[in-house]
Amino acid sequence: MNRRRATPGMPDPTRTNREDAAAPHIPVLLDEVSDALKTEGGLAVDGTFGAGGYTRALMDRDPALRVVAIDRDPTAIAAGQPMVAASGGRLRLVSGRFGDLDALLADTGEGPADHVVLDIGVSSMQLDAPERGFSFRNDGPLDMRMGNDGPSAADLVNEADETVLADIIYHYGEERRSRAVARAIHEARRRGRIETTAQLAELVAGVVRVEPGSHIHPATRTFQGLRIAVNDELGELVRALHAAERVLRPGGRLAVVTFHSLEDRIVKQFFAARSGRSGQGSRHLPGTPVETVRSFSPVTKGPVLPGEAETARNPRARSAKLRAAQRTESAVPEPLTALTDLASLPEAARGGHRR
Repeated sequence: MNRRRATPGMPDPTRTNREDAAAPHIPVLLDEVSDALKTEGGLAVDGTFGAGGYTRALMDRDPALRVVAIDRDPTAIAAGQPMVAASGGRLRLVSGRFGDLDALLADTGEGPADHVVLDIGVSSMQLDAPERGFSFRNDGPLDMRMGNDGPSAADLVNEADETVLADIIYHYGEERRSRAVARAIHEARRRGRIETTAQLAELVAGVVRVEPGSHIHPATRTFQGLRIAVNDELGELVRALHAAERVLRPGGRLAVVTFHSLEDRIVKQFFAARSGRSGQGSRHLPGTPVETVRSFSPVTKGPVLPGEAETARNPRARSAKLRAAQRTESAVPEPLTALTDLASLPEAARGGHRR
């Protein structure tokens, strides 16, 4: 999940820069997240456990805090068991998608929650494992699944319609040469399946050019788009925001850390609509009304950004943004349909048409 400065708001899932490649998994904006949540005992939900950085920090800072942590990655669940054993019963680790955090929390018999934290995107541990297929820094199978279920990136690349691939790469990867990339993939797979990260990276590099001196690999945006589509990351984020809204008690707080503009746009619009600060619709969705129910009040004024010391210490923090809000007494309103539309592909691609 390490990010680069070369393209504002744009992640670099390949982490080809040596400085990023050597960086350990360090949770970003850790102090700021802790301050925003303002824990004083009670129950916290860490919807994106990963290596347990936020969970560990919150529990160390507040000895009275209990945590239910969620992750869809079986390796993260397995790696977190020693932390569970050492927690004295304060930590429960649950396998599942953070978009289902309300149902998962109910299954534990816990709730309502006093705090929810979400750290969006792919983790350094996933990027560092070639067999997971998230990065082409080392060759590996073209997988990209955060869990072990559902179609892989190889399935998508080899079976999806060319138009669908172009839409995914353009809308989720923000790659301007998406049609050329999709066309190259379509032609290449006629000769045989594309099965590895190196195959795909080389193919994309043949049609996408980058500015001289740029540290961004030509395939960066294509890999991002495919990864988001394979894991339905934006859809999961929308569901998680609504799920957190349902589980938080009045006065409870939600903190969300994002790493690129697609994620941050969704979080920003969710908090704006739910705090009554947006009633005119989104400039990204002209003419679409946004419901104005004050179920949250802002904790942060705009995004909280990492300081120079943190970015020097942890390159992954460069593009991070934190937004936080506090649950009000308002009843849970209907889901924001505008956000679901914002997280979705154009109609032609939503059905995942196959050739």
